[in-house]
Amino acid sequence: MEQIAYVNGSFVPMSEAKVSILDRGFLFADGIYEVAAVLDGKLIDNASHLARLERSVGEIELALPESIERIQEIQRELVTRNNLVNGMVYLEVTRGADTGRDFAFPKGVKPTLVMFTSVKDIINAPSAKTGIGVITVPDLRWTRRDIKSVALLAQVLAKQAAAVAGAGEAWMIEDGKVTEGGSSSCFILTQDDVIVTRQNGSEILPGCTRKAVVALAEERQLRVEERAFTIEEALAAKEAFVTSATVFVQAVVTIDGKKVGNGKPGPMTDRLREIYVEFAKKTAV
Repeated sequence: MEQIAYVNGSFVPMSEAKVSILDRGFLFADGIYEVAAVLDGKLIDNASHLARLERSVGEIELALPESIERIQEIQRELVTRNNLVNGMVYLEVTRGADTGRDFAFPKGVKPTLVMFTSVKDIINAPSAKTGIGVITVPDLRWTRRDIKSVALLAQVLAKQAAAVAGAGEAWMIEDGKVTEGGSSSCFILTQDDVIVTRQNGSEILPGCTRKAVVALAEERQLRVEERAFTIEEALAAKEAFVTSATVFVQAVVTIDGKKVGNGKPGPMTDRLREIYVEFAKKTAV
């Protein structure tokens, strides 16, 4: 059965889901997106994603065409219509389609809102057991990475470099420090059992899964330090891992071909993954 998408007020077959070539998301990457995971037919940590959506659109003076409550209703409706058990719901809002291609914000244009689902078994992904390798690349992005913009060309190039290298992710480097992954937040576990992840700021996206994992770790009296770290620190660490809505907690076992720890997922990473999955299932809506 063909997947159902949502486009500006209508649920339509994916093959009929279309927006104007004058849409500013297409012409200028003038838009914001979010991705929420689905487990057992329920949305995971969705309130956090919708709060970040509100913040991001506010930062670029983009009005949502629907209320947050209505957006969540549409997300749930898409899950139901597509019989989605495990996977993701993608949503994007752009400034809409004007009559031409002017850089300044158009007036009287209604924002575009599109959503669709995809299937993914995040819990049982093979890489959850084996871990992934990452490569390092320069961070080529703009200075407002805290905004979840659809302008993802730098991340596309980073992820392509990782794919060519046979790696599962790329870690981006700026001024000798790790910022974040192409589509994930980065963590290490030091030799004295401190969980380290870069502090929030304009240099990185405030990851929803990152936020939850940090809170869950602190609730269990695990030591967490929010600061930048180097690749040298990561290679000297006991463990490394990434977090995102599409992988939850994922072990990193090599960096640029060099082993992290013993080259296998470590006990802390495995524990945090279990804790997060338990949290996700308990709070799903």
